[in-house]
Amino acid sequence: MVVYMTAADGQVGDGAQGAIAHEDNKRAAHRAVVDRLLNGNGRAPADLRARAFRNADVPAPLDALIDTVATRPTQVTDTDFAAAKAAGFSEDQLFELVISAAVGQSTRLYEAGLTALAEATGSEKAR
Repeated sequence: MVVYMTAADGQVGDGAQGAIAHEDNKRAAHRAVVDRLLNGNGRAPADLRARAFRNADVPAPLDALIDTVATRPTQVTDTDFAAAKAAGFSEDQLFELVISAAVGQSTRLYEAGLTALAEATGSEKAR
């Protein structure tokens, strides 16, 4: 028997019901992170965080940094940060925008994985 523990209430369940509760908790936590990131207080404007999250309509020279973070994170350089700082963005703002870009890309991959799982299993529950 497989045993799952849900993060929210610490209750132990077994089998499919426990797995569903565990997955629901993960999705709820993910939604909460995204909501806080996009709608919470921050040094970077919320609309700019949303654009970084989507990796779309980001102003130059910030666009190079955000796109690299989202699509080629191992290739981010000090030059990418220097260009964004030279454009007037503070380190706090850049931190928030980089996190927004990374979480946005992770979200797109997460949703694509859930869609593929739903298609493979013929289940809407995976989504």
